[in-house]
Amino acid sequence: MRFRHRDGTLVHLAYGTNVLPAEDVDGIAEQAVQYGSRLRTLLDAPRIGLGMWLPAEAAHRLASSPADVRRLRDRLASGGVEIVTLNAFPYADFQGSVVKKNVYHPAWNERARLDYTVAAATVLANLLPDDVARGSISSLPLGWHAPWLGDRQAAAMAHLNELAEALDKLEADTGRSIRVGLEPEPGCAVETIADAVERLGDVDRTRIGVCLDLCHLAVGFEDMEETLAKLDRAGLPVVKTQPAAALHVDDPADAATRDVLHRYAEDRFLHQVRSPGRNRLATRDDLPDALDGHRPLHTGSPWRVHFHVPVHADPEAPLRSTRDELHRSLDSLLGGPQARVDHLEVETYTWSVLPGAGDGPDALARGLAAELAHVRDALIALGLEEAA
Repeated sequence: MRFRHRDGTLVHLAYGTNVLPAEDVDGIAEQAVQYGSRLRTLLDAPRIGLGMWLPAEAAHRLASSPADVRRLRDRLASGGVEIVTLNAFPYADFQGSVVKKNVYHPAWNERARLDYTVAAATVLANLLPDDVARGSISSLPLGWHAPWLGDRQAAAMAHLNELAEALDKLEADTGRSIRVGLEPEPGCAVETIADAVERLGDVDRTRIGVCLDLCHLAVGFEDMEETLAKLDRAGLPVVKTQPAAALHVDDPADAATRDVLHRYAEDRFLHQVRSPGRNRLATRDDLPDALDGHRPLHTGSPWRVHFHVPVHADPEAPLRSTRDELHRSLDSLLGGPQARVDHLEVETYTWSVLPGAGDGPDALARGLAAELAHVRDALIALGLEEAA
């Protein structure tokens, strides 16, 4: 879906396919076309943007076969699907039975992460529509924070410098510019915007910046206006934004609240928890740890939980979502005279473990369409116009 900002910027809205289980090229293509068709019908849209997740094996296969990429591009285009952004955060098996901290491997200090990202960029440069000159990729925020020592930081920076050189060469070869945004996330070496400024200070800013996941920012109680001011001072660009909502818990000591919250303590994904303390945020790595671990999180302040919930719907009361923060963030990014980002990717990858979610592809397609419609309407309310 395309929108025109008042400054003339073409803004793309997509849905991330890491919500879908396929990992081989044929399965990825089939699911993209299947869900793209359903979303086009449900939203009465001439085209649907998907933020394609390419697992490492699929990315390397496609990068080594330009003919296969052309066939994939043609197949997607014939179904009214366009790709301008990729998700290269999870390396593989993201919808497996247990993901948890596995999603942070390999980290950016490992060469496998660099090779995977270069392969993904090579594929994206050849998937972009003819009238789109620039693509984006979201990636791991370096790695899990413990242990993240000086040798890992140095190796990661060396790999990011190699990435920038590879992206320079890719543009010279294809005429397509690809940028990579590292995605701050609770518990990672780059958790906060301050971490991004500190740890990414030496990257090539023409090729590398940040991907702002609005769920992650909300969990960290970060304000978008302050975020943009910090990034501007550092010269770090916003490569991509993921309109996403987290769980907000007003009273984590309340018995009824805890009964509902236990339904979100599941075994597949990691659900980091943050709560305001006197001088800094109190933290737990996962929701079960915060609720019932050997050091339960204090209950005197609200909690925010890294559980992506649908942006259009409220979770079961008395839980709330951070949808209001999402809207304020979109206003900061796109409500002013200049667009601060041009690639948006809705990314509620948790539908498979979401309490009360319907089963089957039809129910999932309706949920994804409702989320896209919600963000579409929010963009229009900010003054953007739908573009053909």
